[in-house]
Amino acid sequence: MKAADVMIRDVITVSPDMPVMALARFLTERKISGAPVLEDGYLVGIVTEGDLVDRIKKVHLPTLITLLDAVIPIAGERQYENDLRKAAAVTVRDIMTTDVTVVEENTSIQEIATILAEQHISLLPVVHDNHLTGIIGKRDIIRGMLQEY
Repeated sequence: MKAADVMIRDVITVSPDMPVMALARFLTERKISGAPVLEDGYLVGIVTEGDLVDRIKKVHLPTLITLLDAVIPIAGERQYENDLRKAAAVTVRDIMTTDVTVVEENTSIQEIATILAEQHISLLPVVHDNHLTGIIGKRDIIRGMLQEY
């Protein structure tokens, strides 16, 4: 079984300029967990409920040490910057993930399940010739499993 067999073809997408609160309403009303972000017809990111939750979580300060009057970050500086960016987010562009993992229509369902599990992601855009043709979530994988048996 391949991506083309289980993917959702009628993909609901959002714009990077959509306000964050409009996104929250949109996802809730549509009962979806996220959406690809398209700009001028091209996939530029993906945004999920997790990104909205990250926006309101506590921001943890990075671990710092002082050495000879210099403050040196030990850990968490990148996460701190990312948390601050999301906390101050106004639009989808501010909270979306831009390094999007995608699959082709002929990718096997086993490979897709592996990607979802190992990368801890919930939605996987399907592309053909760099154009979005579908999306696959964990529920679609389960539906595919049921079709095989």
